[in-house]
Amino acid sequence: MGKMDIRPRLDPQMAAALEAEARIAAETVARHGLENADPKDLTAARLQYNANRAYWNTDAPVMAESQDLLLPGPYRDIPARLHRPVQRGAEPAPVLIYLHGGGWIVGNLDTHDRIMRILAQKSGCCVLGVDYHLAPEAKFPQPQDECCAAADWVLQHGADHGLDPNRIALAGDSAGANMSMTVLMHLKNRGRIGAVGAALLYYGSYGLRDSASRRLWGGAEDGLSAADLAFFRECLFEDQAEMLDPRFDILANDLTDLPPLFVLEVAMDPLADDSRALADAVLEAGGQVDYRRAEGVLHGYLHMSHSVDAAMDALSDGAAFLRARM
Repeated sequence: MGKMDIRPRLDPQMAAALEAEARIAAETVARHGLENADPKDLTAARLQYNANRAYWNTDAPVMAESQDLLLPGPYRDIPARLHRPVQRGAEPAPVLIYLHGGGWIVGNLDTHDRIMRILAQKSGCCVLGVDYHLAPEAKFPQPQDECCAAADWVLQHGADHGLDPNRIALAGDSAGANMSMTVLMHLKNRGRIGAVGAALLYYGSYGLRDSASRRLWGGAEDGLSAADLAFFRECLFEDQAEMLDPRFDILANDLTDLPPLFVLEVAMDPLADDSRALADAVLEAGGQVDYRRAEGVLHGYLHMSHSVDAAMDALSDGAAFLRARM
């Protein structure tokens, strides 16, 4: 736990969700014999994460079609999944490229399935989830390069799949929000930022290396202690100096001429100040930001939309933001 006590500040639904997560974690430990697993054992961490997310992914909206694809990439073919919402009418359709969170070390197309389906259902956009290669098996900048390659694929080949390459949006949570900004900067540098109508950025990390929120929040409840954040960086980077690379340090970029951004901060989150810093920098650069602050919940709560109303509200608000701009 950070220096601030989260317990009296928790929304009752969030508190109940944490109890459910503790039960799932205990069951997973017993099922897989993980009682003595090292905190840095990634096999164990991924088993725990996948089991947790499987619980939260039940009752996801039904799509007209969910198609698994392999996109050409700079290192390998990149697994992706294209969700087409039931209400999608005439083609070509607007497309939301979704980049999942998980500290670059956990997560996949299944762990974020419900989030992607809800955004598709509520926005009317097709949603393309990208299964970028995780660290430490893939070091920086491979995950970033693969996400950029997915956007390039939409521009070049999306029309062959009924997608409109001139109506693209980006979205992501946590590490995925960071890489959504990386992709935006990539498209801007290629002269294609005009194809992007909006971006949804949920509780991301954008380059701060220290802040008040990082000192005050984060612990076992959300898996974002100072030690956790250091481990993520250790897995992602060969050299910690790479943290200064503008493909990771988003705040080091020229943030002019970006599409409208939906930026959500979780108040009790060590990354909260990253969201505020990004929003302030984009506004200073003349951009448009719809800034939201979620109280009473923790980092990662977006997954819990079938029992935490605030999570469904955040997804609904993001989808409405997309509908107005796509």
